[in-house]
Amino acid sequence: MLEESLKYAMLSDPGRVRRRNEDACDADVACGIFVVCDGVGGAAGGEVASRLAAKTFVEKVRAAREAKAEPEKGLREGIDAANHAVHSQSQERTELYGMATTMVAMLFEPKGTDPDGTGESAGTVWLANVGDSRCYRLREGGLEQLTHDHSLVGEQVRSGLMTPEQAEVSPIRNVITRAVGSESDVEADVQSLAARHGDLFLLASDGLTRELSDQDVAEMLAARAGESGESDLEESDLETVCAELVRRANEKGGGDNITCLLVRIK
Repeated sequence: MLEESLKYAMLSDPGRVRRRNEDACDADVACGIFVVCDGVGGAAGGEVASRLAAKTFVEKVRAAREAKAEPEKGLREGIDAANHAVHSQSQERTELYGMATTMVAMLFEPKGTDPDGTGESAGTVWLANVGDSRCYRLREGGLEQLTHDHSLVGEQVRSGLMTPEQAEVSPIRNVITRAVGSESDVEADVQSLAARHGDLFLLASDGLTRELSDQDVAEMLAARAGESGESDLEESDLETVCAELVRRANEKGGGDNITCLLVRIK
């Protein structure tokens, strides 16, 4: 059972400025499925889009897992199903026209290879993302962003036209280039990587990463892992960390909805 290999916690908060929470998160730990969505700001029905996408994604990937489909195939089917569900409702209901959402998702496959030959592999983590919601990994005290933002500033940073520091204060930093539901089809980034025992993954909406720097997040996660030990971080610890991340983001301004989902590979 994957419940014996994984511990997780998630928390979503409207922040201090917005009246409604257009973020959504969902999980099926028994199937190793986790997802965070952020309804596109300013678009009609962002709240509907994020919740519909998250729910549809988990249901479709769960069905693929039960059918023993390959992980990448299941992920892509889940994203396609979520995209179709959001886009269809957007076209059918006038009050929801134009709604869309970002998505970052993780699927854990316990049967994996050991590419380093160290015996440390705990399985394979599959990641998928559309938009600017992110996935990070904390390993041995170091935090690494694993996903690339589908945003105008993200593209400019990757092409060398803008520094990450400039991107943080750019007036176009909110403009994303891909979203689930905005078109009839969507292209997601999908990747796989070997997981190690003790890895801690963070899935987050931009309401967290806009307020807290990577260094802030790394220090908070590493401090908690250091207190509990990398191998025995429990759900109660993860819940505490989620609450602390949200609290700190609100203290820094809380200008957007804030969602974080933590997954520990035991």
